[in-house]
Amino acid sequence: MTHMIRHSIPWALLCGMAFATVPLAAHAEIKIGYVNTGRLLEESPQARAAQQALEGEFLPRQRELAAQQKALQEKSDKLKREAAVMSEAERTKAERDVREGEISLSRRFTELQEDANLRRNEEFGKVQRALLQEVQVYARANGYQLIISDGVLFAAEAVDITPQVIVAIKAKAPAQTPPPAPKN
Repeated sequence: MTHMIRHSIPWALLCGMAFATVPLAAHAEIKIGYVNTGRLLEESPQARAAQQALEGEFLPRQRELAAQQKALQEKSDKLKREAAVMSEAERTKAERDVREGEISLSRRFTELQEDANLRRNEEFGKVQRALLQEVQVYARANGYQLIISDGVLFAAEAVDITPQVIVAIKAKAPAQTPPPAPKN
């Protein structure tokens, strides 16, 4: 029995010392909030504006490539239809043209995708930094000591301030004009 007492006394002493060293400020109420960054990005005017700008920037290239793809498909279809009546030299040249067109088109599609991804990362990096600043401004103005975000497995609605932050961001954003209707 004395063996248990010897070990339990230091443990009790350590626990008492640990609680005695906790500052009184730690017992004050801490205001904590949670922000769903995915939702914030989806609903913020800044993200929508960046997305519209990117679409406007890359839509002409996308249309041009789609037209080239259609023309190449027509060339390929014509080759299939007329291959039997073409001379060997004509057929070989047409097959080479189609193959070179496919390679060129594939390379241009890849370049477009890489350019679009690079610009998207640049623009959304700017948007994320701006939204982070907005969250910080909102948190300071509303007395939050801690705002958490990514990596949260659960957040009760009571601590989810995403809707309030979105309202605050939208209130600061200039009025947006609706995007023009797509041309068919």
